[in-house]
Formats: sequence, structure tokens, C-alpha cells
Amino acid sequence: MEGLPCRHPAASTAAQHAARLARWPPPPPPPPTPRPRGPRAATPVVARSRSPANLGLPTTPRPRRLHLRLRLVPSPAPARVTAGQGRPRGAPLVECAGGRPREEERSTHVGVSLVGEDKVLQMSSTVPKASNIFWHDCAVGQADRQKLLKQKGCVVWITGLSGSGKSTLACTLGREIHTRGKLAYVLDGDNLRHGLNKDLGFKAEDRAENIRRVGEVAKLFADAGLVCIASLISPYRRDREFCRALLSDGSFIEVFLNMPLELCESRDPKGLYKLARAGKIKGFTGIDDPYEPPLNCEIEIKEVDGVCPSPSDMAGQVVSYLEEKGFLHEE
Repeated sequence: MEGLPCRHPAASTAAQHAARLARWPPPPPPPPTPRPRGPRAATPVVARSRSPANLGLPTTPRPRRLHLRLRLVPSPAPARVTAGQGRPRGAPLVECAGGRPREEERSTHVGVSLVGEDKVLQMSSTVPKASNIFWHDCAVGQADRQKLLKQKGCVVWITGLSGSGKSTLACTLGREIHTRGKLAYVLDGDNLRHGLNKDLGFKAEDRAENIRRVGEVAKLFADAGLVCIASLISPYRRDREFCRALLSDGSFIEVFLNMPLELCESRDPKGLYKLARAGKIKGFTGIDDPYEPPLNCEIEIKEVDGVCPSPSDMAGQVVSYLEEKGFLHEE
């Protein structure tokens, strides 16, 4: 239009750019205001519980607590099962091979009763042994194994002082039975302490546990139909009687090597008597620990006119007894 000045767009843009360059660089920002170093006032925090109401969930009444109290109650005495007999349904096994009952099996069995809100829960257990175990019968029994082997299972328990010849007799007897075509196995006391009983010492309680374990193993061998030959000092009469009670029908044959202490000490094949006399071994049988001789052993072997029988003669005496009682031939 006439009368108005005319501006060129390029001139206006160049002027604006020159103005921006004149203001560069921009002024620095003002420094921040320092905060006071005094104690900071605590901000109140409102704690919210995680109850169902605060979480927006429907509320439910709290369950009533159940108070329990322990009560020891006697449990039924376990039934006794012997070889060849049936077992009452549901009755726990105490012993398989028969014989006299053991003292530890006649101990009182107790259970635990949990009582609360008119409800009683009885746990099948004993203190300290468990009673919730049952015997499982197999189709093949001792009689079947004996018929197959054409012999009867038994335990020949050789007892006597150290050095009396127990191990020698056991090995000789095992060889004599083997030559007759019969099956026997030797459980030697020292050998068993290399494995089964290596955790036991020679204190009275360890000796008792040693004999108990060997007696249980010997019973298994006899149940398998073998002639088990156990060779141990077994100095305490009650421990040997315990092993006798594990078997029945006269299948426990106690052989007493009644050799004088002087003879055994003169032999001293392991040098133990010398160590015991020097006080380097404590609780050695015959020196500072007693040996209780058998009262009713089946076989007693001793010196004849001051002469000890040979191992072959001693083994022959035991073999004659086994043949006489029918252990080495088929029924």
C-alpha cells in the first residue's frame, strides 16, 4: 500500500539474528540459596497396618487357638513270634528265631498322646525304641533252606581266655565241616572288630554291645541253615546267655575252652598279657577284668594229664557232638 514502509523478510531475519548474537553468552544463573544446618524437623509418619480392612479385603473372624498337651500313655505289649508260627494280624514282631525272651524286649513301651479339644492323637512309637515295625514273612523259610543244604543251622559259640585257642579251634572246625560237604562260617572276634564292631572299645558296655551284635548276626547265619562258629572271649555270663536266648531247639552250642591262665599267658601269641602286666592295657580279661566261666555249657575242652588236646582232636570232639545232635545231616 502507498504511504507504508516496505520491509523485506530477509532484512528482518538478519536483524533478529544480529540482536541474539549481541546478547550471547547468556548471563549465568543466580547461585542457589544455602540451606540452614540446624536439626531437621521430623516429618510425622502415619503407620498403616496390613490388616484386611486397610487392604480393602473383607474381614474374617480370627480362628480359635488349639492348646495341646503331651501325655505319655502305655501302648500294648508287642506280640512274640517264633519260627514256624503264625503272627497275629497287625501285631509287631519282637523276635523271629524263638528262645527265651530278652530283658530289653520286656521293657515297658510307651507312646505319646496329643490331647486337645476332645481329640486324642496317639503316635505309635516307643522310648527309646520304635514299635511301629512289623515282621514280613517270606515263602522260603529256615526249614526250606536246611532241606536244600541237607544240614541244620546252629551256632557253635567258643568262649575262653585270650590265648586259649579259640580262633585255632574255630578255623580247624570250619575246615572239618567243609571236608564233610557241609557249609559253615566263622565269626572271629578280632576280625569283626575290623568292620562290624570297629566303633567299640573294651569297656563293659562296649563288650556287651560287641557280643549282642555278634549274637544277632550268628542268629541270621543259623536261620540261613549254616553252622555258624563264633569265636570270642565273651567274658560275661549274662551276655552269652543273651545270645543263647536268641535261638531255640538246642541250636546254641556253647564250647568252653577251659585252659588255665598260666598256659594262656605262656603262649601270649599277641603279646597282650605282657602289656597288661606292665599296666599298658587296662581291663584285660584274666588280669584286671574277670572272666565268668559257663555253668551249663554243652562242650568243655580242657587239659588231659596236663597236656592240651591238639586242634584236630578238639575239632573232632565238636564235630561228634554236631553229628550226634543231627546238625550235619538231613532231617
